[in-house]
Amino acid sequence: MLGTVLAVLAGAVLVAKEALFTYALRGVAQQNLLGDSGNRDQQIGHASVTGAKNILLIGVDARPGQDPHEPVRSDSIIILHIPASYDAAYLVSIPRDTWVEIPPYDNGARQYPGGHDKINAAFAYGGNGLAGTAARGRAVELLALTIKKLCGVTFDGAAIVDFTGFQQVVNVLGGVDMYVDQETTSVSIGHNSKGETVVPFRQYTRDDGGQGLDPVPGVTPVVYHVGYQHLEPWQALDYVRQRETLPNGDYDRQRHQQQFIKAVFKRMLSKDMLTNPVRFNKVGEVAGKAMTIDNGGIDLADWAYAMRGVSGDDVLTIKSNEGTFNQSPGNGTAEELDRTTVNLLTAVRTDKVKGFVTAHPELVAGG
Repeated sequence: MLGTVLAVLAGAVLVAKEALFTYALRGVAQQNLLGDSGNRDQQIGHASVTGAKNILLIGVDARPGQDPHEPVRSDSIIILHIPASYDAAYLVSIPRDTWVEIPPYDNGARQYPGGHDKINAAFAYGGNGLAGTAARGRAVELLALTIKKLCGVTFDGAAIVDFTGFQQVVNVLGGVDMYVDQETTSVSIGHNSKGETVVPFRQYTRDDGGQGLDPVPGVTPVVYHVGYQHLEPWQALDYVRQRETLPNGDYDRQRHQQQFIKAVFKRMLSKDMLTNPVRFNKVGEVAGKAMTIDNGGIDLADWAYAMRGVSGDDVLTIKSNEGTFNQSPGNGTAEELDRTTVNLLTAVRTDKVKGFVTAHPELVAGG
């Protein structure tokens, strides 16, 4: 995610100066993702970054072998709010099942007439009928327009993170060290009596529209226990994809994904990585393939310098809907934002998040 990248890499600017930052992100694809919906701050050369900024972060996790023209729904939607003081950064997730009004949109290949749907559908409708960079740009633009209609927040930058691509990053890193904050049972990976890797549950759609699980006899699922630990690449990617067995479902998964991304970039900029040019070069290469960034017209080095006082540990995650499912009256399988979350998004729009956090410390997620 762009916000975590900027916050963590800002420290590298102080240690290894601008050259290291430019080197680390040289392979990251840059594109105008927000289109006409964004607040582009076109600058000539290097310039000071001022004023509060909001960055739209989108996680996607396409199925293996998926047709590139098939619409992809956003797996996670996060607003990174950077206050005008540049002394902190806040991550606010919008539940992907939030029932919203999506405005009419013409992406040049398909017309969407507008209507009500889950918010992650906006990403799919925006890119429908397109592929590659064209699909990404239109998908992000419609999602940004939908969020603006929902709460009035507009964006100064954006980033798409491909979780499948991040598996290659973790492979090069040799895994990640992170805190598992709740016991998590995998619905994807288990082992039978012969030690073979097999799927431990049969998944089905219940009558209420929810996801049902039937254990496969003779298969023991992988379980991630609470505590600080080193996760191998396959474990890390499996852990952050789990939601069906977690008490708060997608809310818990969103938190784990945020913790995972922060852990990855801390590992990328650890001392032993920075002193190994060959390995650092490989990490930068594969990370670039997993991300697309819209810098909002501001040079990435200027972003990093503006956030030089913010470390990865200063990026706070704030729970939306108090971390639980809040059913929408308009659709039983969707949810709506509660009053506290609406107030939180108003604080994001007006740069008053610090005061909101002071008043609601219980909404700051750990980890």
